[in-house]
Amino acid sequence: MTVDRKLMRNGNGWVLSINSTILGFLDVNPETDMIRYTMENEKLIITKSDKKVKSLV
Repeated sequence: MTVDRKLMRNGNGWVLSINSTILGFLDVNPETDMIRYTMENEKLIITKSDKKVKSLV
């Protein structure tokens, strides 16, 4: 699957929005799961992390 996405400005940086379809393919729940991104040969690779989001409650 290939998807072209526009980067969005966020403060001094840029944000890549990941839609729910892609999150579903990765089996990622953005409220509890973290993602890991890796750069290899000028490619950004996004995978589900073993780490979980810490609760603020």
